[in-house]
Amino acid sequence: MSTPTGFMEYRRELPSDRDPLERIKDWNEFHRMFSEEQLRTQGARCMDCGTPYCHTGMELAGNASGCPINNLIPEWNNLVYRGLWKEAYERLAKTNNFPEFTGRVCPAPCEGSCTVGLIGDAVTIKTIEQAIIDRAFEEGWVVPEAPKNRTGKKVAVVGSGPAGLATAAQLNKAGHTVTVYERADRIGGLLTYGIPTMKLEKDIVQRRVDLLAAEGVKFVTNTEIGKDISSRELQEQFDAVVLCGGATKARPIGNVEGHQLNGIYPAMYFLNSTIKSYLDNGLQDGTYISAKDKHVIVIGGGDTGTDCVATALRHGCRSITQFGTHSKAPQERDPINNPWPEFPNVYTLDYAHEEAKAIYGEDPRAFSVLTKKFVGDEQGNLKELHTVQIRRYVDEQGRKIYEEIAGTEKVWPADIVLVAVGFEGPERTIIDELGLETDRRSNVKARYGKYNTNVDKVFAAGDMRRGQSLIVWAINEGREAAREVDRFLMGSTMLP
Repeated sequence: MSTPTGFMEYRRELPSDRDPLERIKDWNEFHRMFSEEQLRTQGARCMDCGTPYCHTGMELAGNASGCPINNLIPEWNNLVYRGLWKEAYERLAKTNNFPEFTGRVCPAPCEGSCTVGLIGDAVTIKTIEQAIIDRAFEEGWVVPEAPKNRTGKKVAVVGSGPAGLATAAQLNKAGHTVTVYERADRIGGLLTYGIPTMKLEKDIVQRRVDLLAAEGVKFVTNTEIGKDISSRELQEQFDAVVLCGGATKARPIGNVEGHQLNGIYPAMYFLNSTIKSYLDNGLQDGTYISAKDKHVIVIGGGDTGTDCVATALRHGCRSITQFGTHSKAPQERDPINNPWPEFPNVYTLDYAHEEAKAIYGEDPRAFSVLTKKFVGDEQGNLKELHTVQIRRYVDEQGRKIYEEIAGTEKVWPADIVLVAVGFEGPERTIIDELGLETDRRSNVKARYGKYNTNVDKVFAAGDMRRGQSLIVWAINEGREAAREVDRFLMGSTMLP
């Protein structure tokens, strides 16, 4: 390990971000990085804990605990501490295909389960991870590594998000000829059109795509399976098909009065339109949903809703509020209901909330709020939203119950409402065309093995199989699915 007493000698530090009032003027990444000396000091805080829960990768209380792709974090922390950066990159690359993505946008469940965090502040794992991969690219250590031999087997991967890219990367390493199909005009799926550029600049995504292409992966854009090419045709042309299309069917709010009014949009549609316009021509074409000078309300307290807040601020919205049905989290971890090594459910200001607070003077979130109805004008345009405060509890059957609190009704001005209440699962086109079985949550069911479906030669991975989840789980799914596909094609597998 590093220095055994480092976690006592040094305190946890994070790089300072760009000032919120400055960064909302552009769409560039807002994080800054530490110097090498500072990174080595943070690496020294990794302790000889015996059982490093940070890399165990499991689910506790419905949340990720530890690293789902089992990064051996203590090893590369130690290598950074010792100044062995290339070795640290080689260790990191053994378990993570895309650390430049996870180092930027993963919520870091590894830090939530860090043993140092049991009695103090966790090691700054995510910052060190990003520093390793960024340096590896700067030093030229990340180069195309095409397989020496090809197996003659052809695999189609449907969807180019993190699960699809991880699947393609691993199967290509095994020597199979891989073609990735993407219905959008750019590769990357959620990485490109779901995450704002201030969290993940798109040249970073394209850099990895170019690297995979140089290694032999073929990418086909503007092609929707089930529409431009039938699913059956794909099944006939390839030795295996891996479905990584994601859980893209947005959960509706059709039970709320007035949901049909103009001005109510799915959150991903709002984000997608802005990102595409920005990438196409710097928002000059006006094809995106603009929040400029509008009262904006985001329904949903998760990451997608938070990204909507940051995007609306950069548009120049008049006001912004983010609703959540959950109560405000405590300042410190609850040792009874939220014990270590569960992901800590504590009150924090995410980047968008910091920005809104800098502009308006307060956290933009409203907690324990239930939307009752939308009200529009004579032209059918949204003008206001009605809410009530609620209490949430679990009954004897384990069901979540929402109890309205009398006298807490409120009317909010609203020109735009962005709905970020999650997803119902994958879209049905391919599922119905191939006759795939689904589970009770409408995700594709892996029947005969972890990733085999009930249809011959067809596998499923990522959100399409497990439901809406973290990018790091998608990478895990892609890597594991690649092992199963390789075993199916060759009878055995050497993939990690």
